[in-house]
Amino acid sequence: MVQPKDLNPFDSPQAFYGSELRRLRKAALLSQEGLGELVFCSGAYVGQLEVADRRPQLDLSQRFDTVLKSDGHLERLCKMVLKATKHAEYFAGVVDLMTHALTIRQFSSALIPGLFQTEAYARALFEAGDPSRSEDKVAEMVSARLGRRWLLDDPATPKFWVILHENALRMPVCDGEGMHEQLMHVAQVARSRRVTFQVLPVSVGAHPLMGSEVTLMTFRDAPTAAYVEVARSGHLLDSPDMVSGYVEAYDFSRAIALSPKASLHMIESVAKEFSAQ
Repeated sequence: MVQPKDLNPFDSPQAFYGSELRRLRKAALLSQEGLGELVFCSGAYVGQLEVADRRPQLDLSQRFDTVLKSDGHLERLCKMVLKATKHAEYFAGVVDLMTHALTIRQFSSALIPGLFQTEAYARALFEAGDPSRSEDKVAEMVSARLGRRWLLDDPATPKFWVILHENALRMPVCDGEGMHEQLMHVAQVARSRRVTFQVLPVSVGAHPLMGSEVTLMTFRDAPTAAYVEVARSGHLLDSPDMVSGYVEAYDFSRAIALSPKASLHMIESVAKEFSAQ
């Protein structure tokens, strides 16, 4: 059972959701484990929601309302939390999972993953994604993306392994100076040994993860989760067969990619090419 902690319900919408879930659960004379059994999740997960360590999900909130007879209250609060998030709704749940993962493995076919992006690179992506976005909105989105870097700074956070297709290095998202800065930032992260990077060169041709943007997350007390993203949307997969398929494809791609040492050399070499432009 997750032990109660001091929680000001007015600190955030997520904290208010957690406090209300706890209040309703206690009113129903249910333990965290007892409520979890009724809504098909673990008691530990219920506890994490109650102390605002996990972001609520809409379908689970609906099940809570049914069991606790709360007339849609938690569903409405969940929608408030989702609306208040700084991340795209389809990705916000993934950010939550990443903070609890033991390991995170990523593959990107065309872009540097968000966690490793520089300000100039992220800004260019957001501006190109919707030319009508206001400068204030772009700045807010860039700030939210860069704010996730704390995952790399805390030694207790997940171990990372990232495979980048060579196309992700060579895609000129911003000007030459910005691309040089971006790739040298990736190289710096690689040299810190906080993240293992491998590059899948164009010369390998077809491979199992072609056209994919994939994140695989492992947990201490939950099955591996897979997140697959395309332009403007993404999907968390919970089917064991689908997840295992992506795990197998990732392992094969890792086997045919360049070694971490050779990958670092390529990243720095492409960065120099951009600096010469």
